[in-house]
Amino acid sequence: MSDTILQAGQKAPTFKLSASNGQTIDLAGFRGKSPVVLYFYPKADTPGCTKEACGFRDTIDQFKKAKVAILGISPDPVEDVQAFSDKFTLNFPLLADSDHKVAESYGVWQEKNMMGRKYMGVVRTTFIIDKDGKIVHVFEKVKPEGHEQEVYNWLASNLL
Repeated sequence: MSDTILQAGQKAPTFKLSASNGQTIDLAGFRGKSPVVLYFYPKADTPGCTKEACGFRDTIDQFKKAKVAILGISPDPVEDVQAFSDKFTLNFPLLADSDHKVAESYGVWQEKNMMGRKYMGVVRTTFIIDKDGKIVHVFEKVKPEGHEQEVYNWLASNLL
């Protein structure tokens, strides 16, 4: 397990995960079709994660018009991501990485420290993956508020 987050220029590890919409999402399925915004968030239905997810929900039309896919990943079980998605009427898939293998492969499963308690968890990170499956940009230490616009602005300046 690495605590080094993957960087631009590296190949995005592929995966197949159960999604909030009942499907299995295969990252390789986007290759040659559309760029992917892959954002890792710590826990479904918590304040920061809700802000981030609802931000993407509310601006999904911008991303769809640009033919960019949005995928959110957390270490929650699929039932939790489904409930989170339903509660906030999210219009893009949330993926369940309950064994945190995908988070580990991207280097975002790290030791965290909250009020003196150390534990392993997801560090909020967003990857932009191009049509060829290569990471072209990484947002680390993401602040949930307004993140969707920060991502879209980067895409508009660099990829679209």
